Amino acid sequence: MKTIRVITLDLDDTLWDIAPVIELAEKRLWTWFEENYSLIPKFFSPDKIFTLRSKVVKEFPDKSHDFRFIRKVVLSRIAAKLNYDADFIEKAISVFDRARNDVNLYPDVLPALQKLCKHFTIIAVTNGNANLDDIGIKHFFKCVVTAVDVGVPKPERPIFEEAIKMSGVKTHEIIHVGDNPEIDIIGAYNLGLRTAWINRNNSKWPSIHPEPDVTIKNLGDLYKVLLPSIVRDL
Repeated sequence: MKTIRVITLDLDDTLWDIAPVIELAEKRLWTWFEENYSLIPKFFSPDKIFTLRSKVVKEFPDKSHDFRFIRKVVLSRIAAKLNYDADFIEKAISVFDRARNDVNLYPDVLPALQKLCKHFTIIAVTNGNANLDDIGIKHFFKCVVTAVDVGVPKPERPIFEEAIKMSGVKTHEIIHVGDNPEIDIIGAYNLGLRTAWINRNNSKWPSIHPEPDVTIKNLGDLYKVLLPSIVRDL
């Protein structure tokens, strides 16, 4: 690949494993409930809160990608039932956010970002709400394009279009890197971006979709793939 100038990069499950992060964040929030708002465990259970969340998502389908909005609505309904003030909601969000941004980067991520940022502009494109400042890697990125900011999640066109706009280059000069075949790779492919599927789990590519330009096992492999672009600029 000799013409790549910009990397658009997914975050959750590409730079870190998101499932254990969310699981731990939910546990920390529940412990905080138990220690500070003892009425919640008396009237609610984790399962009951999950059911409430599902109802809220159905009520606001156009906001299903905005996890913070959904969480705030759920917390506001808990607060209303138990006569907690609005301060409770903000405190709960803060507890969850601290844990949500306590991620464990895959071992290859930091070394790869340190190399890649010297030669390419890197833009985060995510459906999630990770805070790269809190995680400590914001300095590697030109900007972050989120589903909340754009109003729709990947694989919809507008979020990729915004990333292209922010890049300032042509689509064939961008490679999108992500773990999800449909959300990341096909979404980017539909806009004419080059694609790199990061396949950390040796999954099989779904045959119903056009294959990515490259398949890599980790972010370090991306640097090797893009070496021709680096050599070109020397």
